[in-house]
Amino acid sequence: MTEISNAEFEVLDALWQQAPASANEIIARLNQHKEWHEKTVKTLLNRLVKKQAISFEKQQRHYLYSPLVERDAYTLKESQSFIERMFSGKITPLVANFAKQNDLNKEDVAALKALISDWEKNND
Repeated sequence: MTEISNAEFEVLDALWQQAPASANEIIARLNQHKEWHEKTVKTLLNRLVKKQAISFEKQQRHYLYSPLVERDAYTLKESQSFIERMFSGKITPLVANFAKQNDLNKEDVAALKALISDWEKNND
């Protein structure tokens, strides 16, 4: 899959909330957070179709859009890409930076400990 811009991601994120959806439904979801122009959203939808990130089906006079990319798969790909670019593929410096800045709360630490414990159990 080709790169998805930040604006395209916001449109895709609105579609992940509930699909299939019409352009007007997607615009309404996006407008809950900030003002989006109809023409802009439709342009972004067309770009996502060309990038094969979403598909559409014509139903009467409307198009219904559906994601072709699963959120989890996209998140994994982007996370791996970010960690590779910023931290040479190592996750420890990422977590260390958050810990040094006190950006980790007790729930984050507990979740990380649980992940590490599960990994140790499955990889011994």
